Amino acid sequence: MHTIMKKIHKETGTSFLEVMIALVIMSVVTTAIFKLYITQHYNYIRQDDLTIVQQSARASIDELCRNIRMAGYDTPLGVPAITAANTNPDTITLTFRSDTCETFLSAAMPQPSAELKCGSDVSCFYDGQWVYIFEPDSGGGEWFEITHVQTSSNHLQHNTMPLSKAYSADAIVEAMTQIKFYIDTSDTNNPKLMMKLIGQPPQIYADNITDLQFQYRMKNGMILDAPAVADDIREVLISVTARSANPDYDEQSRGVNDPYRYRTFNTSVFLRNVGL
Repeated sequence: MHTIMKKIHKETGTSFLEVMIALVIMSVVTTAIFKLYITQHYNYIRQDDLTIVQQSARASIDELCRNIRMAGYDTPLGVPAITAANTNPDTITLTFRSDTCETFLSAAMPQPSAELKCGSDVSCFYDGQWVYIFEPDSGGGEWFEITHVQTSSNHLQHNTMPLSKAYSADAIVEAMTQIKFYIDTSDTNNPKLMMKLIGQPPQIYADNITDLQFQYRMKNGMILDAPAVADDIREVLISVTARSANPDYDEQSRGVNDPYRYRTFNTSVFLRNVGL
């Protein structure tokens, strides 16, 4: 019995102090690991956000360049290839021939609301399409919406809107594109690059685009913000600014008024269909 009691007294256990020290060490290690995870996760989100910003801005630049290069392509006399508006953010409207679809009037219109009797196949047109009608000799024309295409009789109807005048025989009807680009800042949390086709509601092309600036190099070398004569434009200078979708909390902690991160991309497009 004495031997057993002696053996029990020799056994050592864990003291309360040792337990507390172990808990403190474990807490420090856990906190460090958790903080490292939070930092890495934040940096990942930050980098991903920046990647989206760059992709959005580059896609906007590409779309603008593609349409600006087409400006003025095969447009009739009197139709401006580019309409510039120095609205800060700026606005640009581009007009160009979109395809080879066209026809001509085989008979004069008796009145502005009359349907168009055409002298060639009209199957390339479609209901709801906006087209341009003009008289080649006078250079005057206007846009209108086709409400119904009668392919069997080669007639085009425009029941919802009478034209401004009755066009004569041989007036030409062409399928053209007119597209407007601008920035919608009505929602300050999500400014957007908008694109609007004539007669259609505007569509969002890219989110978190905060600024759009255009300058125009003229044939005499001058650079203008809003040229009056589109035919004198030789180059369009483009600047697109994109913003991160989420604020930078590091910037917020330093008391910065605008904690978002911005990236600005610049390029230019030489016009190939204007002033020829």
